[in-house]
Amino acid sequence: MQRAAYQPKLPAALWGNVKAVMGAATQSVADQEEIKKLFPNTYGLPELTFVKADEAVAENKVFNVGVILSGGQAPGGHNVISGLFDGVKALNKENRLYGFLMGPGGLVDHNYVELTAEIIDEYRNTGGFDIIGSGRTKLEKPEQFEKGLEILTKLNISAVVIIGGDDSNTNACVLAEYYKAKNVPVQVIGCPKTIDGDLKNEQIETSFGFDTATKVYSEVIGNIMRDCNSAKKYWHFIKLMGRSASHIALECALQTQPNVCIISEEVEAKNLTLNQVVDQVAQVVVARAEQGNNYGIVLIPEGLIEFIPAIKALIAELNDMLAHNPEFAAMEAAAQRDYVLSHLSPANAEAFASLPMGVARQLTLDRDPHGNVQVSLIETEKLLSEMVGKRLAQLKEEKKYNGKFSPLHHFFGYEGRCAAPSNFDADYCYALGFNAAQLINCGCTGYMSSVRNLTKPSSEWICGGIPITMMMNIERRHGELKPVIKKALVELDGAPFKAFAAHREEWALNTCYIYPGPIQYFGPAEVCDQTTRTIFYEQNKD
Repeated sequence: MQRAAYQPKLPAALWGNVKAVMGAATQSVADQEEIKKLFPNTYGLPELTFVKADEAVAENKVFNVGVILSGGQAPGGHNVISGLFDGVKALNKENRLYGFLMGPGGLVDHNYVELTAEIIDEYRNTGGFDIIGSGRTKLEKPEQFEKGLEILTKLNISAVVIIGGDDSNTNACVLAEYYKAKNVPVQVIGCPKTIDGDLKNEQIETSFGFDTATKVYSEVIGNIMRDCNSAKKYWHFIKLMGRSASHIALECALQTQPNVCIISEEVEAKNLTLNQVVDQVAQVVVARAEQGNNYGIVLIPEGLIEFIPAIKALIAELNDMLAHNPEFAAMEAAAQRDYVLSHLSPANAEAFASLPMGVARQLTLDRDPHGNVQVSLIETEKLLSEMVGKRLAQLKEEKKYNGKFSPLHHFFGYEGRCAAPSNFDADYCYALGFNAAQLINCGCTGYMSSVRNLTKPSSEWICGGIPITMMMNIERRHGELKPVIKKALVELDGAPFKAFAAHREEWALNTCYIYPGPIQYFGPAEVCDQTTRTIFYEQNKD
């Protein structure tokens, strides 16, 4: 009850009367001409910042808003909706908020519920997306937009807020462009959500949920470290969420100081093979064994296998091949392997044939909704530990290793997605939702809610909107070139990675574990309200 009663701290820029200050026109991060052609009505919009208005404003017009939770869950989604609800009611108490059920499909299928104060109050500061549910239906076809427009018109909804990751916000931009082109009076606003941390840029400093999820994972990693340092006989291989980037693994490494943390982006930049990655881990095991320490912690990003250049090339060809050969799914397993080998280029066929049968099979399983390999199904942690074990056996025969190697395996994924939000995420998410209400009030469409300056006290956070087209580039999806929001990868010349790289040799050899403990909701602000180490290093580069 106390947690539900917590009142998130709202940035001063959103207190009372607010006015919008328009900045310069924008352009996409890449492929400017192509993106402009695809989004002629929403491209080039200015950035927008909210500041306090000196003069009082008349009561705003009445408008209704729809909200959609899209994609995987992330801590704080309920607070985005709570902030949005409070924001639209603050503008005019007659405003109404409708939630479309089970994701974008709820808009298309006309499944909705009106979100009242009684419903909202039950979900404030809680984890999960269960207030209206979520889904992965992609909004990309005109017939979907038209079906959605039917219910929007019926409910007199003039704005839709889509809370999601990069693909969901790309869909929001497509929807905004469609309605703008048809001169339909429906605004579309996005909110940045993903625990993976790969939806960020200068204006979107972090996606919501990343803070909470990494703190939850770090707590459990710290618990395993304590056990590891007590038993002193196991090597724990821990796979962490993060298909497209290694932000979660890096952040957890900065919080807990493991013996090994593999960063996928570094593996790719150095053009490492899978065997070279294995050798690096084995060398740490050997070095610690020489000190009598036959135990340790290895952190592995979920998407590692996609970043190994030879495997990445193989997966890219597999994605294209499977996207254009639907008959593959109906084949027997043995026939599938022969089919794949006969349809791949020689280099990729060789790479496919060299993989253990189980891993090779997993690479050909059903794709996710975006046409990509479901890397969470690939047990990379077991693959690595098995290969490390074989390498250590070779070293033992060569009299270069005389330790003991007992691996244990973990995958931390869903444990962090629906946790009760940290103080930071509770405040940040509430501000994103309240800020989205102001964007609607300003008549914006095709914008993402932006709250930044996040290492400062929440009263000093800067609020506004960023055109979604500004974040876009062209990428290959389902074998076709499509406009999508550019994913933010770990920057090897960035401050967070440099901080990690400066200490990892010491952490590898010595036992420097940190045990963060659980997320603290009540207590000293310097403990409870800390941002992630990632943002700390990014904002304090000197």
